[in-house]
Amino acid sequence: MKSMRYIITRPCLQEGSLRLVKYLESTFPESGPAQFVDDRGREYAVQVDRAAGRVWGLRALYHDGNLGVNDVLMITTLAPGRYQVETIVKPYATPLPPSRLDQDRTPEARRVVVTATPHVREVRLEQPLPGGPRGADPAPGTVHAAAASAPETRTPLVPVQETRAAQAPGTPAPAAQAADRSEGRPLPRSAAPLPSRLEDQLAELAGLTGYRLTFPSPDIARLSAELGKHGYTVQLALTAAAVRSPAWQEGADYAALLTTEAERPQGQPRLTREALAALIEHARLAPLSPIDLRGYWQAGNLDLESAASISELVGAHLAQRGAFSFVLLTLAAQPAHSLVSVPRLAERLGSGVNLAELHSILDTLTRTPFLALTPLPGGQYLLRGDVRDLLTDLAEYADGVRRRVRQPLAAGRAAPTLA
Repeated sequence: MKSMRYIITRPCLQEGSLRLVKYLESTFPESGPAQFVDDRGREYAVQVDRAAGRVWGLRALYHDGNLGVNDVLMITTLAPGRYQVETIVKPYATPLPPSRLDQDRTPEARRVVVTATPHVREVRLEQPLPGGPRGADPAPGTVHAAAASAPETRTPLVPVQETRAAQAPGTPAPAAQAADRSEGRPLPRSAAPLPSRLEDQLAELAGLTGYRLTFPSPDIARLSAELGKHGYTVQLALTAAAVRSPAWQEGADYAALLTTEAERPQGQPRLTREALAALIEHARLAPLSPIDLRGYWQAGNLDLESAASISELVGAHLAQRGAFSFVLLTLAAQPAHSLVSVPRLAERLGSGVNLAELHSILDTLTRTPFLALTPLPGGQYLLRGDVRDLLTDLAEYADGVRRRVRQPLAAGRAAPTLA
């Protein structure tokens, strides 16, 4: 039985909820009451609200599991309306042990992800479909490597403001968004609704990930990664008839037919509409590039299972950001112009950040634009100023640069309207 991975966000903690992103909709097919069971056997009554796109009633689960922003839920359907929930604490969590069902099942060889961090890495290999696009790289088996283990409980790596928000009574998302609008604050990109038109979805994916989108014909889309020797092209048939058109025969490194999850064309690589929506949601949360996605096109089958695994890439990025924030918040407890002892700082951080990453973060803080630390002989650092003043200066610097950045002109012709 397949488990679905969900990354906890700040609105989740504030509201005691989780968002029904596209790849989770089939896991929660109906609105109504449901039961979550955690890995200690504790049960939680929740409410599935498909109209609002949320599962409510998770505040106690988050509290009991000592969970924070960027931690992960693994959700497995046990029976209609009943779900097993296991947790992964980021960034240095122990890999989940396989369930008995997973051990009894013959593993499927699928190439899915190569992460961008030395501490969390997952690689899966999938045999491409017969007659798939050229450039495929079949290889058997599955390889996993994960980071060192962490204690069972720990203080969540959450900024102080987020911790307070998580403990305060939740505010419904629509009300919070309305307040943001009334005060003139832009909504987070991840909170924006997905485009409904297919061509708009493809355009957003291309814009977020760095592809150039063109349409050789009305029912064929081409995603071009213009990266020199690292570049490649993906040809997408938007209708089944498009694979028989002359334009489909033009050279591309990878090719796929756009389908739904329920459709499984024989001998034809596919990209599902549900996976496309999930890819957009992932790319809104963290940077994804054509380099990250190449292995998925190469596998020849980009569906919801593949898209769910991309959350490993997103989780790794968010975990690195969380570790950086944790170090900054810990340094903020020190007065300006004081000495930073790495062993004492590591002791205060506990298992939240390992020593190798701590050294990397401290080295980053010595350089522009931070200039927060000055390295000293003997492995110590001088904290050059108050961390709050540093963050204020950085915000002003970033805002000044942002105002000077010109809006780039839209490249390429407009996407055609699809029937």
